[in-house]
Amino acid sequence: MKKISAIRNIGIVAHIDSGKTTLTERILYYTGATHKIGEVHNGNTVMDHTKQERDRGITINSAATKCEWKGTGISIIDTPGHVDFTVEVNRSLRVLDGLVFLFSAVDGVEPQSETNWRLANDYNVSRIAFVNKMDRTGADFFKVITDIKEKLGGNAVAIQLPIGTEENFEGVIDLIQMKAIRQGGDMGINIEVNEIPQGMMDLALEMRSKMIEAICSVNMNVLDKFVNDQEITNEDLINALRSACIANTLVPVLCGSAFKNKGVQALLDHVIDLLPGPLDKGNDESKPFVGLIFKVVSDKHGKLTYLRIYNGELRTGDTVLNSITGETERVSRIYQMHADVKKNIDMASAGDIVALSGMKNSKTGHTLCDVDHVVELESMNFPAPVISVSIEPKTQGDYDKIAFALAKLVEEDPTFVVKSDAELGQTIISGMGELHLDIKIDLLKTDYNVEVTKGVPKVAYKESLKNTVVHHEQFSKQGGGKGKFAEIHFEIGPGDEGTEGLQFINEITGGVIPKEFIPAVEKGFKSCLSNGKFGYPIHSMKVRLFDGDFHQVDSDAYSFELCAQEAFRHVLAKCGPYLLEPIMSARVVTPEIYTGVVVSDLNKRNGIISELSDKGNLKYIQVNVPVAKMFGYMTDLRTITSGRGDFSMSFSHYQKAM
Repeated sequence: MKKISAIRNIGIVAHIDSGKTTLTERILYYTGATHKIGEVHNGNTVMDHTKQERDRGITINSAATKCEWKGTGISIIDTPGHVDFTVEVNRSLRVLDGLVFLFSAVDGVEPQSETNWRLANDYNVSRIAFVNKMDRTGADFFKVITDIKEKLGGNAVAIQLPIGTEENFEGVIDLIQMKAIRQGGDMGINIEVNEIPQGMMDLALEMRSKMIEAICSVNMNVLDKFVNDQEITNEDLINALRSACIANTLVPVLCGSAFKNKGVQALLDHVIDLLPGPLDKGNDESKPFVGLIFKVVSDKHGKLTYLRIYNGELRTGDTVLNSITGETERVSRIYQMHADVKKNIDMASAGDIVALSGMKNSKTGHTLCDVDHVVELESMNFPAPVISVSIEPKTQGDYDKIAFALAKLVEEDPTFVVKSDAELGQTIISGMGELHLDIKIDLLKTDYNVEVTKGVPKVAYKESLKNTVVHHEQFSKQGGGKGKFAEIHFEIGPGDEGTEGLQFINEITGGVIPKEFIPAVEKGFKSCLSNGKFGYPIHSMKVRLFDGDFHQVDSDAYSFELCAQEAFRHVLAKCGPYLLEPIMSARVVTPEIYTGVVVSDLNKRNGIISELSDKGNLKYIQVNVPVAKMFGYMTDLRTITSGRGDFSMSFSHYQKAM
């Protein structure tokens, strides 16, 4: 294992089909981690190793690997770009120090880019941008920079320029060194550094000046040298850009074409020079061990638990404490992962990302730590599912196997939820989209030999309350011996804007309800959130408890919990409950000649179009549309555009159902 000062933990994130896996394959090849470049269209990439990924040509699972570049160990997590698998990006970003944010030079900032950017902001992950596909028709480096600024709010600054564009793209100009960099030799393995082409010198000088100006706005050292007309060295610029990256005050922008093997080595140089390492994030080898579990995977040999180590060391055979469960676990083996290939190692330390075997009761988001130094790290928040389908085994013999298989899939994926509908005798699976659930059904067949029949997709509606109501509830039940008594006076209505779940306000004074019974009232109301008037969860609700009564003998906590539940049942209709439906932010791409029919179709689906833009002969349509109206949309879109249309979408918000 590398010393902590020579480690970079990075993720490669982007919208689907921006070239993440293609870029990762080049990185592995140029760093010597592999000896052959795999291609997505050939189904032979290292990182997309599952049958489902290779059949569909997309990344579904985040995959971890490690390589070395110029003496620095780089752990890489290649993440999915499809909205249905945002969970993989979410948990990866929680444990990464830096990101390579990939953008298509043709398409710019797309919906999933915006989702990923928000997640990176939430976890305060440093990032550099790489504008890929500079060789494609319609490539526009400067338009992507404008997109990053306007759509993402990123303080983007070009530190490279493309030499040529589209089919004439041949390399990059480094604005720090003021040199032209091209690739030569087999698969672009040789780096050729030359003088800047004469016809590009004026633009290069202009863009370097803009780069220095941007750096001056966030770095006093460079600013002082600039205003005092002192020499600003390349080292000054690199150090300033690195500090700005760590502080997330600048986003350096590079460019290239991973598929054409251009710009990748220069990107690796900047990963080392600009992105933070574990030391910059406060990790310490000398402190007691602590690490965060960010992923659990079941394979044919058992369960693998993926761990990011923040402090200390971990060795095979160590006993560690799960600070969430309070239980100890013994580390059977430690693996360095290369996608699906495991390499046994004896020890890992701060900054390392590894996989463990032997963790029986530890789950995603749990903290492992030294048994004598208890630490609980911040976990992760995952989005709620938006669609559901019923499933039923095709054969009687599969009924026993399906429960085990579904439990394994739930353990791996926090956004995959399984429930039983006792009334209908069905199993309901819920997830982030049709593709997400299709993949799970496919895994049941390929990994667990269970075939199922799938029902019609259902929308994950929620409920909201319209009215605020004051109510008085008395619960009294007498029988032989001790009875049950509780009385509450409360106000109930919609939660404050931007809140979710239960807002409980206790205004009890003078002991009219003993303080030990107050949590039971809150618990009673909270238990009601899962089932509103129409059978869906309540999105937000506020309860203000201001009066009540109790009995010295017959009152207890359970009486007050039951009283709250009865009160909710009696008052719910007066609160004016109504349905909320999930709204998706979709981006539809169509040849211009089909714009009218596509827009008309979206209008029929209750879509609200927010933007129409042109790129070449393509029309880009940004629209908010109910998820209920988008089932099977890809098939319909391809039909009305003669197979030439495409779309992507991500969850946006809930709103009142139409």
